[in-house]
Amino acid sequence: MSGRAWGVLFVLCGAIFLEGIDVAMLNVALPSIRDDLGMSTGTLQWVMSAYVLGYGGFMLLGGRAADLFGRRQMFVFWLVVFLLFSGLGGLATEGWMLLVARFVTGVAAAFMAPAGLSIITTGFAEGAQRNKALLVYSGTAAGGFSIGLVVGGLLTAISWRWVFFAPVILSAVILFAAVALIPKSARPDRQDQPVDLTGAVTVTGAILLLVFAVERATHVDAVWTVVTVAASLLLFLAFSVVERRSAAPLVRLGLFRHGGLVRANLAALLFSGGFFGFQFIVTLYLQELRGWSTLQTSFAMIVIGIDTVLSPTLTPKLVEKFGNARVMFGGLVLASLAYALMLPLQVDWAYAMMFPSLLVLGLAFSLAYGPLTIAGTEGIEEEEQGVAGGLLYTSFQFGAALGLSAAAAVNIAATDGSSSAELLDGYKAALFVPLIAALGAALISAFGLRKPAADVTGAPAPASVEV
Repeated sequence: MSGRAWGVLFVLCGAIFLEGIDVAMLNVALPSIRDDLGMSTGTLQWVMSAYVLGYGGFMLLGGRAADLFGRRQMFVFWLVVFLLFSGLGGLATEGWMLLVARFVTGVAAAFMAPAGLSIITTGFAEGAQRNKALLVYSGTAAGGFSIGLVVGGLLTAISWRWVFFAPVILSAVILFAAVALIPKSARPDRQDQPVDLTGAVTVTGAILLLVFAVERATHVDAVWTVVTVAASLLLFLAFSVVERRSAAPLVRLGLFRHGGLVRANLAALLFSGGFFGFQFIVTLYLQELRGWSTLQTSFAMIVIGIDTVLSPTLTPKLVEKFGNARVMFGGLVLASLAYALMLPLQVDWAYAMMFPSLLVLGLAFSLAYGPLTIAGTEGIEEEEQGVAGGLLYTSFQFGAALGLSAAAAVNIAATDGSSSAELLDGYKAALFVPLIAALGAALISAFGLRKPAADVTGAPAPASVEV
């Protein structure tokens, strides 16, 4: 790759690292935010949920916007919005101000992420070159989340407001680099592609309601959850009708005939759900049952961040040798093993007993996350790469919300009291959620193993990089 290509990749990696570290740092800072702003525990949950709603709800629209209005334009504009509202979050003096800032920050990330991903998938030749770029990109994303756990603990020790101000500084650096390095491109010709406003409204409303239902499932009556899900499904139905009749649909339904894309999205949803559900339960175990501090918990979990090193170094070599589908399948099988290793959890487990599970999970993440990104965008036409990226990130985001809610629901249902033994029963029951999700993801990805080797690795492509 040329120096300019590496520079563009560096900028895009910085942006996805920013998103990962932003979410991870906030997780650590929540108790301090509650104490300083006088927020109730129920309201505090919305600090995370507001971001998830914005991110998950607008991701698909963000992907299509990149295709229609220009990938560089969308990336730069929404990076500015991300910067501004992250700063406003750090200046919040009332809970509602923080919630608004987090929602808009989530929306900005929803437009930024698919735009950045599609710059890679359209700028690097399909095959080994693009695969390496995507694996470096995905490894950086995972690294942001792992590193954010520790950095968040250190910054919160100074002031929780620095959890918001630090991303502002990083955003500014990335913004200047993006303007300088990402080449300008002609605005896409939309003469025959009017904006599908009806489709955008129906699908965004449907996703918002579905994410909202999942996020609130453990906090409201089942009737409200059922009603919300039903409303979401009706909007999805309306969306499918609109798209079939639209001359320029927001999402061409024919995309879902692409078997690799469908498998990648389903596996990504389950893989993400398992990962975030597992992390949630292990964090509860360490802090509620074992009494570990936030910083101790962060350092304990950072071993998962081994994927930051392995994704750009080991995984590309494995993909080149064995094919993307096989590496992805292996990663999902290892994720299942990692969760299974934690099932015998006991009240007084030493860290050495947990370490193998966390280490294997880091290895699994390095083998699965990047190849899932490749599979979700491989073989898709250039003018639909933004939509493909939006679909994939929507699956990751919705999977995270679903996994957290499912693990929390099982934990609550299986916990009969507040003694150590009773708390442990709840954690052990909830650990089956990520295991089942990972096994489901592995089963789905196994169907991709039947593809010919040439289709798995990607046919050789020209060496030029169009960035």
